[in-house]
Amino acid sequence: MLPFDDLPAEAILRLPQVKALVGLSRSSIYDLVAKGQFPAQHKLTAHAVGWRVGEIRQWLRREDV
Repeated sequence: MLPFDDLPAEAILRLPQVKALVGLSRSSIYDLVAKGQFPAQHKLTAHAVGWRVGEIRQWLRREDV
């Protein structure tokens, strides 16, 4: 996998990569999604979801302020 900064904004990250990037647990991520405070996941298949790199980057920038 390319380094995070080199990935295109439309690339998809799975939960383990998102957890590593943002430093939150699975339950914390889903709690924040439910509250509208974290980007929502996108359905990839019947049993898989992922997050767009661009949305995670935007959230990380907002959290750094």
